[in-house]
Amino acid sequence: MILSIGIDIVEVYRIREAIDRTPRFAERVFTNVEREYCKEKGAVAFQSFAGRFAAKEAFLKALGTGWRGKLKWTEIEVVNNEDGVPALNLSGEAGRIIAELRATDIHLSIAHTKEHAIAQIIIEKRGASG
Repeated sequence: MILSIGIDIVEVYRIREAIDRTPRFAERVFTNVEREYCKEKGAVAFQSFAGRFAAKEAFLKALGTGWRGKLKWTEIEVVNNEDGVPALNLSGEAGRIIAELRATDIHLSIAHTKEHAIAQIIIEKRGASG
């Protein structure tokens, strides 16, 4: 059963400007793993940063919480498996909320162009009847 969905779109230039203008922005929003992954992307690094930012926003929309309480950007980490498929690693308050919802699966899809990045989250609970 789908518990909730969230979607977000981001303009790549806005993430690039935030990182260039305020270097601590990247440290506050992205984990070390995320920053290293994006930096390795070379010419499309900012598209990757924007995709991860959109994924975090989409996750919060799916939760319906926004940035209130104890949630931190770095509690929502986007990782990729060996095939490049993105997934979320959750910790702290984000992990606690998902556990409270008894969610069994979180599906993530990210796409980007030179100008935009978009991400969608589907939070699911297997075996639920309603």
